[in-house]
Amino acid sequence: QVQLVESGGGLVQTGDSLRLSCAASGRTFIAYAMGWFRQAPGKEREFVAAISGTSGRTGYADSVKDRFTIARDNAKNTVYLQMNSLKPEDTAIYYCAARPGSINSNAALYAYWGQGTQVTVSS
Repeated sequence: QVQLVESGGGLVQTGDSLRLSCAASGRTFIAYAMGWFRQAPGKEREFVAAISGTSGRTGYADSVKDRFTIARDNAKNTVYLQMNSLKPEDTAIYYCAARPGSINSNAALYAYWGQGTQVTVSS
């Protein structure tokens, strides 16, 4: 069982930066690939980024590539999402998720989810 708690969301302006954090419980954090997903009002949940536990391999949605960076600190059981050059279309609830094994962009393959943190980007 893995419990995830996100933090770091807030209200920012276009072009600003934010760093989201996701703290995970459990002693086998390194065995899990970690992902960030987001859901805007009236839209489906979409993949943002993911990082593997051991190799550090990462994957990004095209919409955030070159603006967002995912990283993890296995000693702290924490995964981060650094978001730069934020745009109004980045406004959403951001969720942290975990799955055993390799990264994947399919939300249905992630077994554990946090409660989400709101990110609002004003124009």
